[in-house]
Amino acid sequence: MDATAADYLAGLNAEQRQAVLHGTGSQDSASALLVIAGAGSGKTDTLAHRVAHLMVQRVPPERILLLTFSRRAASEMVRRAERICARVLGLSGPSHALRLGWAGTFHGIGARLLRAHATSLGLDPSFTILDREDAADLMNLVRHEQGLSQKERRFPAKATCLAIYSRCVNAEAPLDVVLAEHFPWCSGWERELRALFGAYVAAKQRQNTLDYDDLLLYWAAAMAEPGLADTIGSRFDQVLVDEYQDTNRLQATILHALKPGGSGLTVVGDDAQSIYGFRAATVRNILDFPARCTPAAAVVTLAQNYRSSQPILAAANGVIDLAAERFTKNLWTERRGGTPPRLVTVPDEADQAGYIATEVLENRERGIRLRQQAVLFRTAHHSGALEVELTRRDIPFVKFGGLKFLDSAHVKDLLALLRFVENPKDRMAGLRVLLLLPGIGPAAAERLLERLAASERLADLPAPARAGAAWAEFVATVQELRHAAWPAALDQARQWYVPHLERIHEDAAARAADLAQLAQIAAGYPSRERFLTELTLHPPDAVSDQAGVPLLDEDYLVLSTIHSAKGQEWQAVFVLNVVDGCIPSDLGTGSPDEIEEERRLLYVAMTRARDELHLVVPQRFFTHGQNARGDRHVHAGRSRFLPDELLPLFEQAVWPQVVAEPAAAGQPAARVDLAARMRGMWAAG
Repeated sequence: MDATAADYLAGLNAEQRQAVLHGTGSQDSASALLVIAGAGSGKTDTLAHRVAHLMVQRVPPERILLLTFSRRAASEMVRRAERICARVLGLSGPSHALRLGWAGTFHGIGARLLRAHATSLGLDPSFTILDREDAADLMNLVRHEQGLSQKERRFPAKATCLAIYSRCVNAEAPLDVVLAEHFPWCSGWERELRALFGAYVAAKQRQNTLDYDDLLLYWAAAMAEPGLADTIGSRFDQVLVDEYQDTNRLQATILHALKPGGSGLTVVGDDAQSIYGFRAATVRNILDFPARCTPAAAVVTLAQNYRSSQPILAAANGVIDLAAERFTKNLWTERRGGTPPRLVTVPDEADQAGYIATEVLENRERGIRLRQQAVLFRTAHHSGALEVELTRRDIPFVKFGGLKFLDSAHVKDLLALLRFVENPKDRMAGLRVLLLLPGIGPAAAERLLERLAASERLADLPAPARAGAAWAEFVATVQELRHAAWPAALDQARQWYVPHLERIHEDAAARAADLAQLAQIAAGYPSRERFLTELTLHPPDAVSDQAGVPLLDEDYLVLSTIHSAKGQEWQAVFVLNVVDGCIPSDLGTGSPDEIEEERRLLYVAMTRARDELHLVVPQRFFTHGQNARGDRHVHAGRSRFLPDELLPLFEQAVWPQVVAEPAAAGQPAARVDLAARMRGMWAAG
């Protein structure tokens, strides 16, 4: 490597440089690479430099596959890698020749590959993708058709049925195992659920639709066919995966099929931050990765932290050191000094809210802006008392996790029209748009869709008697939209929809503004198909959150669940309810694996803090829907993840001063207990 090329690596530490250079010039070129990237250790910059270094070493950008868990993360890494390459090659800016064309989420890349190889997979390339809500609605429709909505005993609701189906697919687990381990209250319905899922798969195939899980499932099925596996795998010389600890078994199957043996495969992640078990992610993927590769993958550990003070890291290390199984690492920093994290005991949730509000305001007076402070909690409802106190003290806040833009009825209506134009077999889209027409009810809509499914053309169907002129207008609009240029087609769709919007909704003007925003988004896509695919897989954020970003205030405090906070950082962090029953949750102590994930949740929360960390321990807290005895106040013990031997790592405080010492640590919590191949998966036996 010449001196000029080496310059772009000058800002990396020794371990980061080792990860970037691995396999690009010597004896280790055949081995896979696992980068264990501790919290705040410069993971994104390291991965971006590795991508850039591969391109500098003449790996064609179009032969690099970069998989992330959000489009934003992919865009950021692509931007950094292209900028580094341009600088090394002496270009004034990113060049088209350096553009990484295969970077995105697992589901986004899966959709592209399935469309490219649709014919070989027995798919119609014009398939549309169901979002979670539409998939649940289809599941419910099939559930009704199977007579399961009229059982004498309560049959699982549509969302539960979809969750069971999804876990079977993503965890590559049999239905009986999934029911026993995760949905024991549904175990008595195994035979009916198996029949329901088979009918659900058949319904999707008839309608030429895929749900989110199918994007991975069909990709994995393709990789199980030698010819297809070779065709798809040979597209890429290098495959890099971010946040590998958040992958499920199906994603791991796809990766190891893409790169058998592991040559050309780089995964980056942190087993200590594996906290998405409820989405079927498994920490075993990252723990077992080296042994699944031949030869065994090289492991590089990034332990130098660029975020937190040493006292905060010492406490976080102490918590995770007690994990039953992990890659050994000790986070450290060159930042010396700093105050120890505070372990604060308060009488109850009201005092907890009072303590946090007081500290937040004091920090503000000391120059720490509100938006540089965050309050984290295990479950969204834990912040209720705090929200009341913040409102009383006029402290503006934003709470993450509100309604998404695409969840609004009027946006879904317009998208349903476009999906129906793209794929007339899409029953859920067809049903939604037909029900917009006056005089057409569910029964009439179902009859029309059945005739369409029998290959009749929309223009040949008899006009429903009660639809009047609206039917002819609808048919004409659909025919025009099939041949309309994009994105002008969206404006035509809006013109058809607005009269229905005004008829159905009293606040039509406000909703029309959302449709104008949708039109702006559409202008950034080259085709209707790309627009619908990308919008379904990567929906925009909410226009405003439930709590609302306080636009009239100069600042606001951040409230967030720990899951939503992953990847973020703040100058000061407060963690609510660090007690058994909350961390770990009563609902997360059914097995050793669940308890270990709860420990990792606390670790993730602690490592979000740069300078100040407050763990708050109320001696009494209110339980809601978590206990057989109903909603009630319970006495709390300090979280078992903070045993006595870790107390010297904290500054212990009581607030207010008259409060007695906390209850003993480690009190036990109550135990609360996936085309024929697709259809064949649900065959009896």
